[in-house]
Amino acid sequence: MKPCNESLSNLLAEAEKLMRLADEGDMNREDDGCGVLYGMARDYANKLSSLAKQEIKKHKLSGRWE
Repeated sequence: MKPCNESLSNLLAEAEKLMRLADEGDMNREDDGCGVLYGMARDYANKLSSLAKQEIKKHKLSGRWE
């Protein structure tokens, strides 16, 4: 796999990990401050995941994805 595609794949995997961490943390939190933190983490994870998927799609359509 090309390094640029591997980086996109890795970023997507990390965004998915961040989402799981935010969900787990939110289930176990004991105060509102943590809820805000986990909510922000979830929002960023969703945004990163969405952007990475868009870039992967572009790479596939242009023939740069193996």
